[in-house]
Amino acid sequence: MTRMEPVRETARAAHSPLTAQRVRSAWLFLAPMLLVLAAAAGWPLLRSVYFSFTDASLADLDARQWVGFANYFSVLHMPSGRAIYDGLLVDPVWWRAVWNTVRFTVISVTCETILGMIVALVLNTKFAGRGIVRAAILIPWAIPTIVSAKMWQWMLNDQFGIINVVLLNLGLISTKIAWTANADTAMAAVLIVDIWKATPFMTLLILAALQMLPGEIIEVARLDGANPWQIFWRVTLPLIRPALMVAVIFRALDALRIFDLIYVLTPNNVHTKSMSVFARENLFEFDKFAYGSAASTLLFLILALLTIVTIRIGRISLDGGR
Repeated sequence: MTRMEPVRETARAAHSPLTAQRVRSAWLFLAPMLLVLAAAAGWPLLRSVYFSFTDASLADLDARQWVGFANYFSVLHMPSGRAIYDGLLVDPVWWRAVWNTVRFTVISVTCETILGMIVALVLNTKFAGRGIVRAAILIPWAIPTIVSAKMWQWMLNDQFGIINVVLLNLGLISTKIAWTANADTAMAAVLIVDIWKATPFMTLLILAALQMLPGEIIEVARLDGANPWQIFWRVTLPLIRPALMVAVIFRALDALRIFDLIYVLTPNNVHTKSMSVFARENLFEFDKFAYGSAASTLLFLILALLTIVTIRIGRISLDGGR
């Protein structure tokens, strides 16, 4: 048999009547979900993109006029010859929100991945009470975000929060700290809460990947004299890399659109304002519906771009192949 024979066999199988029937059945079963997704996500997204090219106001959406890219970038030439630049792309508040969101995403996802990996490796070993610990570790993730945010808001309170009381008793601080109001600690407070809540999610996905690893490979590596670090770095990590990259993508997408945690913990704080908070403020609070729609559109484009880049860097196959 030549080298091309397996390729020809695969091509014939792909065009067989049975394969075609399976493809049609798959599309038939997916059709209801795709229709619901188009109605619930696709149509609002298209409307948001359309509104970003108008001067729509929340008070009267029907009175909108087409303004092109004015919400993104525009130049006003004054009689004196001075040029005034306006639009989202030159808005320092928007770019501050972009920087806050990217910084929050990088730090939180990195910490959650490292901690999730450590916890997953511990939970993957056999010890007494492992089932109870596995169930308990999911509690922070199971708590609704709003509830977690309000709980931590009380704990971080500068007057009667338990965090300040503990740190004062340990002698780590000399005065009480307004964690969510101080410019130097607001982002740190949000990161602590998010890492506490989202680390179990990363742990769950990584643990599922570890459970799928064949034990024979690990045993062979041990028989060859590999130490635990070499087994992890050269055997375990490469095998779980696809699942790990999927977990990172999911968590990064969730972090990039962070809204509720920041909105509850640090409202009206420019040091933690995310892109989603910026869009929401302009859409509903400032009555700049078109401007907020432009911010939402750029947020979607940034999410899509970063997802594509992560998939390319991680070499993740989306068709189920190797």
